[in-house]
Amino acid sequence: MSCYYVLHFPEGKMKAVTFSYDDGVDPDIRLCEIFKKNGLKATFNLNGALLTGKDGKNARKLSENEAKELYADPLFEVACHAYTHPYLEKCDPAVALNELVSDRLKLESLFGCEVHGMAYPMGTYSDSVIECCRTAGIYYSRTTKSTLDFKLPTEWLAWHPTCHHANKEIFNLADKFLNEPMNIKDPAKLFYIWGHSYEFNMRNDWERMEELCELLGGHDDVWYATNMEIYRYCRSFSRLKYSADGKIIYNPTAVKIWLRDGIRGEVFSIEPGETVKR
Repeated sequence: MSCYYVLHFPEGKMKAVTFSYDDGVDPDIRLCEIFKKNGLKATFNLNGALLTGKDGKNARKLSENEAKELYADPLFEVACHAYTHPYLEKCDPAVALNELVSDRLKLESLFGCEVHGMAYPMGTYSDSVIECCRTAGIYYSRTTKSTLDFKLPTEWLAWHPTCHHANKEIFNLADKFLNEPMNIKDPAKLFYIWGHSYEFNMRNDWERMEELCELLGGHDDVWYATNMEIYRYCRSFSRLKYSADGKIIYNPTAVKIWLRDGIRGEVFSIEPGETVKR
């Protein structure tokens, strides 16, 4: 009988949580403290041209030095949000490509690391913009379309989150995510929350976010990861090589991969460079 295998997250976990926040604004300082208090990881999507330290439309923009200090914590990832925050699908493709490359160059210079992640400004995009992302070396990009489920994306350059943090169903979703029984036939689950930290000031609902983060943090069966960590792990899983009957598996990546035998239900791992015979 042929075999098939199901992705598990590191340490064999079946659940993961990630956050994504846009624009690089002053309220991110308070939000980062909430994340650190609860051991939560997050991705912050920045516009390289707008890290000015000046007042913006909704909140003061962080300066370059403030951003460099704030997002240096290992819990956080820095990602692109286009250099000047335009509607990319309304730009000429050459202009859109320049927005993406310029943002990568600025953020990589400022933070001293590779930057391959992104969130679309205003959440909008097109097939042409997706091609620009590929050309610019963007591996994933988040939209603003809520799925209200916990599925992993099928197209990483149109990565739809579970929901915005202000969604009225978010606590019901959190309860379902944390407490609904799982069996060996279920796929791994990802709870992906996004927003803008200035919205907490506008709605005066910081306490609601604090409650949510306290609820989601500290669970031994949950993997807390940045957007890029999830992307890289899932991509590594997809690169596993199988024999024709699926009983011999080779891991060509540099990442330890956890997976489940879809027939027998057994969870096991494969070390980088290892070949496993089932």
